[in-house]
Amino acid sequence: MKIIKVKLFILINLVLLLLACQKDKNLGQINSVQGIINPSELGFSLTHEHIMSNFGKDINETSNYDSIKLQNQVIPYLKKIKSLGVSSIFDCTTDFFGRRVDLLKKISDSTGVQIITNTGFYGAAKDRYIPELAYKESSESISKIWIDEFKNGINGTKIKPGFIKLAFDDSAPSVIDKKLFEAGILAHLATGLTIAVHTGNNIEAMKFQIDLLDKYNVDASAWIWTHAHKVEDNNILFNSAAKGAWISLDGVKESNTIEYIERVKLFKQKNLLSKVLLSHDGNGLPKGGPTRKFEAISKNLIPAMLENGFTKDDINQIFLKNPLEAFCIRIRKK
Repeated sequence: MKIIKVKLFILINLVLLLLACQKDKNLGQINSVQGIINPSELGFSLTHEHIMSNFGKDINETSNYDSIKLQNQVIPYLKKIKSLGVSSIFDCTTDFFGRRVDLLKKISDSTGVQIITNTGFYGAAKDRYIPELAYKESSESISKIWIDEFKNGINGTKIKPGFIKLAFDDSAPSVIDKKLFEAGILAHLATGLTIAVHTGNNIEAMKFQIDLLDKYNVDASAWIWTHAHKVEDNNILFNSAAKGAWISLDGVKESNTIEYIERVKLFKQKNLLSKVLLSHDGNGLPKGGPTRKFEAISKNLIPAMLENGFTKDDINQIFLKNPLEAFCIRIRKK
């Protein structure tokens, strides 16, 4: 019964959001694997999941999937996720560790879930998924690869990325980390794609990113701090959010429901709920293994939030308005 009520108010608030978006001519478009979608069509969104990935395999094997197993496992699961009220999923599997936009398109067509893919290179995992060309080319040259995917499509398809995905290792930012992030800024300035960066609790990497955004006169709202839930000092997150950055708390599980409720309450108390993104970092087919689920938000977190002082407007803010604002394509200069 709780899930039915949650789905009902999501639908009601979505209608209200559609009407608001129709009035706002400044909102940009969003690219899904099915093509351009209007912001008003985005709906309830999970902003950091993996439809599938081969993270952990060698870089030369990450694009290879058992397509039959993939479809038999992922399609029924995404249909279940859609039945829980989810309209859109932002897929964070990058090129060189499992991105396959042709398969994402088939899955989206079969499930009705809007999937937004990315451009960019993944610089965490001790650089094992950075292609050799990135070390040889300049940041400008790398950015042109991502800009080309935005303008002309990925891997010979008409599918275009909806955001830029990058990543930093846990140590001090390396030369290649810095180069890739600079390329991401250049690509943003040419395309308007938001830059989502695996940063975790690497405060030094966070400061570098903020400083480089400032250097290029790019507003912090062009940047998503992913895996920010790993940071213990909430004041650091509050300060970044106050500057305009998006704070992605993307490790939701059934087992940490209360922990997330208490943390998000703090953002609400600071009037920063409008800068929070929530997701699971789930995976529909992790290296061919069983699904790492991404349903706890719908089944556990939202009902618990409503029982612990959050309003329907709060839920609407986090899961409808914030993803829409964070990912709408537009160049965000200061």
